[in-house]
Amino acid sequence: MNRTKTFARLIHAEWTKFRTVRGWVLGTVAAALATVVVGLLGTSAPGGEGPPGSATGFPTGPGGEPVNDSFYFVHRTLHGDGSITVPALSLTGLADDGHGRNTGGPAQPWAKAGIIVKKDLVQGSPYAAVMLTGGHGVRMQYDYTQDRAAPVAADGRSPRWLRLVRAGDTLTGFVSSDGTHWSQVGTARLPGLTGTVQAGLFAASPQARQSTAVGVGFGPAVATGAFGRPALQGTWPDPRWKGTQVGGDAGTSGSYSTTMKAGFTEEPDGTFTVTGAGDIAPVVGGPAMGPAYSPENFLVGAFAGLVVVTAVGTVFVTAEYRRGLIRTTLTAHPGRGRVLTAKAVTVGATAFAAGLAAASVVLPLGEQGAESRGFRVFPVDTATEWRVTVGTALLFAATAVLALALGALLRRGAAAVAVVVASTVLPYLLATSAVLPAGASEWLLRVTPAAGFAVQQTLPRYAQVVSVYEPSTGYHPLTPWEGFAVLCGYTALAFGLALTRLRRSDA
Repeated sequence: MNRTKTFARLIHAEWTKFRTVRGWVLGTVAAALATVVVGLLGTSAPGGEGPPGSATGFPTGPGGEPVNDSFYFVHRTLHGDGSITVPALSLTGLADDGHGRNTGGPAQPWAKAGIIVKKDLVQGSPYAAVMLTGGHGVRMQYDYTQDRAAPVAADGRSPRWLRLVRAGDTLTGFVSSDGTHWSQVGTARLPGLTGTVQAGLFAASPQARQSTAVGVGFGPAVATGAFGRPALQGTWPDPRWKGTQVGGDAGTSGSYSTTMKAGFTEEPDGTFTVTGAGDIAPVVGGPAMGPAYSPENFLVGAFAGLVVVTAVGTVFVTAEYRRGLIRTTLTAHPGRGRVLTAKAVTVGATAFAAGLAAASVVLPLGEQGAESRGFRVFPVDTATEWRVTVGTALLFAATAVLALALGALLRRGAAAVAVVVASTVLPYLLATSAVLPAGASEWLLRVTPAAGFAVQQTLPRYAQVVSVYEPSTGYHPLTPWEGFAVLCGYTALAFGLALTRLRRSDA
């Protein structure tokens, strides 16, 4: 109990010392202001794109997430329960080779063609589909974010017969390698599904990934699915199949060149070919976002704030060495480890407050400003926004303690600041600015304290969505808390070394 009281008095003494030095207090305030000002200036381009009435520029899926919903749909109305079964004969593709020439052959890995049941023809409405893909076998996907692989038949043959069964608001997908023996892929419940839905065949293809002289690029691509005669059960009041380009064009994840055309043909024997582009999937970051911002874009000024926090954290201990006051502090408060710990608590808490205030201000201001100028803002849920806000505060706190520990270890303010900036801020800037190759950027954000910036990332990553998942497009190689743990590991190591030196030295 006495130790607790003693440590509390020690923290109070360090806090009193901190708040009575105007430069340290102003430096902490400056760290928050730098984060806000740089963040707002960095996202203050004069204008963007986005359809009227759409804050994100994308249709919204059933879960509120922005989605791509563009494909060619050969459909009929299904009233009530029923099913559609079809043999999927082939899936081929056509892509621009980057020189204006179209090359045929295998479809893009996540190109898709199959059968789909959709609430209506409005983008973003609920759906479930079973499909062939260009490189990932047969899948069942529904409501944009859900993706399941079909089982492989016991005889090793790939499933080529597809079936969707509707019962109320539940869709069940099946596959078969012979049209006789069926395996269930999965079940999707689509709340709010109306009595009348649109069902039929579809094809879509995201853009073709290309390697260019300036990095990864994307070019137009389409997919063509060949199908046997569909077998229908239930009430299908339309006498004929209709072709519709859902979305009006190829959408943001796929496009047509002037020689790539969408459409379908129906042969006298009831077989079909369907050609389409686009994608039915959630929107991710990178090129797919177009002129848009994600929440971490508004926190780009955090690097500037961290430089100031680093300077304050370092000088909080090196100033005592420079003025010869450290012996007085250690004499007045026996227990060198507790003295350094109290300093760490003080500087970490003030840095946390600065980061929390900065993030709490810049996020809503940045989002409002971007939307008022017509930019899209990638929406996140409340839990993610809180994680980013508090995570930024923790990033500030951990960096401040790291700077304090290095200051105590090196006992030279300039050297400690240089080490922290070179190991934390500089790698982050190099990795996210596309100066380095993607592999080197990811390596930096795995093994240096700059990994801590991962706590700010919000962009989701989906295996079934083609994009550039690199640091330059907002994707860190580690999860938010894994990256923060790396930073904490370096902080703990530096703090431990500083304690060891402090205990072994006279001062």
